[in-house]
Amino acid sequence: MLDYDEEAERYDASRGGEPRAAAAAAAVLGLVPPRTRGLLDVACGTGIVTRRLAAGRDGLRVTGVDLAPAMVRRAAARLPGAVVRADSRRLPFGDEQFDAVCSVWLLHLVDSDADVRAIVAECARVLRPGGVYVTTVDKAAAHNVGSDIDAVLASRPPRAARDAAPLVESYALAHGLAPAGQARFDGHGQGRSPRRTIADLHRGWFVTLPPGDPLAEPFAARLQALPDQDRPRPDPRFTLRAYRKPTG
Repeated sequence: MLDYDEEAERYDASRGGEPRAAAAAAAVLGLVPPRTRGLLDVACGTGIVTRRLAAGRDGLRVTGVDLAPAMVRRAAARLPGAVVRADSRRLPFGDEQFDAVCSVWLLHLVDSDADVRAIVAECARVLRPGGVYVTTVDKAAAHNVGSDIDAVLASRPPRAARDAAPLVESYALAHGLAPAGQARFDGHGQGRSPRRTIADLHRGWFVTLPPGDPLAEPFAARLQALPDQDRPRPDPRFTLRAYRKPTG
């Protein structure tokens, strides 16, 4: 698992920067009701998407929350006074406080189904009736674009997809949230090259192949044998799902 305090400095540049953030924010806002006035961005990271959300619609007040101190510092520099450090499983807000809540690229990182359920429960709790919760689902699957890199990685040890769409929907339904739409957007600048994938492998990107694991180096060797070591393969295409809290 990556250390997101250590990752904060390189996070934006290594994940598509502003183009990817703009695409994510536009897709989220496309699922948020027009009259939304208060939006909570859970696990806001460096705030690169959060800032785009705040700028993307007049009159929208956006609050960010993240657990990693280095991420919070960067987000707070982008949105002064609008970022809180907190655990997404225990949000420090009252019931029904926000018109919309989003969690972009969060649920796939969580270690247990119980924690995913807790996050969805908290997002539902702070959401006002009539509001929507928007989250990414199936993130790992989005990175499989059918490339030669994916063919090499296909035999790596599997990891449970905590953000699988059917699971997330079941948790949302359990907390009174009904499906309310979906959207997709491109992860600009995140197409993998073999050399970049090897670097990611060595720094712990792939949870089931941690640095030092005896299985990791054979995968690195197979990636190194691929052609066009610095040519990015196609960008991933991410999926958002929206869930609405009933008014009555």
